[in-house]
Amino acid sequence: MPAKSKAQQKAAGAALAVKRGEADKSDLQGASKEMFETMSEEELEDFAATPREDLPEKVDGDD
Repeated sequence: MPAKSKAQQKAAGAALAVKRGEADKSDLQGASKEMFETMSEEELEDFAATPREDLPEKVDGDD
């Protein structure tokens, strides 16, 4: 499932970095923290891999 906004894509990237041990869990906040706790690494990869050029900054419901 692709990300719907740049904010969602960036949050998934941050959560994915923590899942992979590349960042500290304490660095997460808001949507990225929730994504880390509720999504698998594969799901986060799908969101984080979404090309950003055609995405809006935010959509209703993004944190």
